[in-house]
Amino acid sequence: MTPSLIGNSDAKVDAKGRAFLPATFRRLLGDEKVFYLRKGLFEDCLVLYPATAWESTISELREQLNPWVREEDMIFRQFVAEADRIELEDNGRMLIPKRYLTAIGIGAEIRFIGRDTTIEIWPLGKVEETFVDANLFASKMEQLMKNARKNIEK
Repeated sequence: MTPSLIGNSDAKVDAKGRAFLPATFRRLLGDEKVFYLRKGLFEDCLVLYPATAWESTISELREQLNPWVREEDMIFRQFVAEADRIELEDNGRMLIPKRYLTAIGIGAEIRFIGRDTTIEIWPLGKVEETFVDANLFASKMEQLMKNARKNIEK
């Protein structure tokens, strides 16, 4: 099972598209060296799935999609076709394929964001555009957690 990946860390990308997975994430992931990378569904970022999280995601997707329904089969095909298997080198470095760097506009600097079972990779300075105002965030969290408490107490 993939540990909860949290926090964020900035990193450099060299001219060949190589970057070091931050040590904080490597420590949490232990010996895991195989990852799957694809563009985010809703945001212009990359999503790095540790192998265990990828298998869980694919399993969940298989359960939701019927391969005998053309549109659902196409969705599954596209999801897996747009992914790449990535292996970490022994020193923690990985190669990000050029097509991904180009697709989301990654330059020389990136930010890794822990997202529970996955890690997002953003062009430096872009992720903040997806955050809500601090007061709105606090209000939404209050509302969500108050409702969650009500559901638990029922």
